[in-house]
Amino acid sequence: MPHDHSDHGDDHDGHDHGHQGHSHAPADFGRAFAIGASLNAGFVIAEVIAGIASHSMALVADAGHNLGDVLGLLMAWIAATLARRAPTPRYSYGLGRGTILAALINATILLVSVGAIAVEAVRRLVAPQPVDTIVVMIVAGVGIAVNGVSAWLFASGRKGDLNIRAAFQHMLYDALVSLGVVLAGAVILLTGWERLDPIASLAIAGMILFGTWGLLRDSTGMVMDAVPRGIAPERVRAFVLDFPEVASVHDLHIWPISTTETALSVHVVTPGGHPGDEFIDRLVEAMHRKFDIDHATVQIELNESGCAHACELGLGPHAAAH
Repeated sequence: MPHDHSDHGDDHDGHDHGHQGHSHAPADFGRAFAIGASLNAGFVIAEVIAGIASHSMALVADAGHNLGDVLGLLMAWIAATLARRAPTPRYSYGLGRGTILAALINATILLVSVGAIAVEAVRRLVAPQPVDTIVVMIVAGVGIAVNGVSAWLFASGRKGDLNIRAAFQHMLYDALVSLGVVLAGAVILLTGWERLDPIASLAIAGMILFGTWGLLRDSTGMVMDAVPRGIAPERVRAFVLDFPEVASVHDLHIWPISTTETALSVHVVTPGGHPGDEFIDRLVEAMHRKFDIDHATVQIELNESGCAHACELGLGPHAAAH
């Protein structure tokens, strides 16, 4: 169950530190990962066998992509499991950052598979081989069912967790790719145009590349401690400045500590005197409700002198009169 906790440090040189955390451990998708990985592992084996037997590059290419998805699902599963562990003195935020790394590795695996698919597809375009189209269509039809079910297992968590979103995207795109293979097979049956098989492989590669770009961008941003998408720092700053006790704000930092949790630190200037722990609790709770910020650190300063030696990584002082 999610829980709230807060503690306040001692007063040091006129500054107080307030921290409040809201545990947003990833939802338990262990069963979904187990089912999805098992279904896809079995399907990879079936695709490789059928692809070799039918001389279908589209099936072998899709099997390679699905193998990457199986490995990605396993990594995401391990990362999600570790993220649920309690923080330790050494890992004070827990192990949730592993979910960010898993999402980034997933995106990288997909991009590598795109390159491999494209190279082999071009080779088959130059030297096409006959394809057992019926076998291709049957196996791809099974793929639609396997990947469709797997995507459905992760659908409910795709919006709030990049790690789950990565798993969902992989499964959904695989289902669409399998649908494309079925359609390509139908056209080959009607026209006899065998080069359509490697062309379908190139289309698969393009679809994977297009779908992976957003995942790669978001996971890379998280690794680099970029402000999570959906949170505008200027809005957070303005929100804090709206509190009547606050005269100015500086050294505002917002960063992800997992694919589901966000941390913040900020210095606020309150020239009217220290507003007390109740103010810090109220501010931190309000930021959590408004921006879903889980771990906030608020440092109180009683005058503007703190801005003169502000952290070099800060966004700089922005004062507002109240």
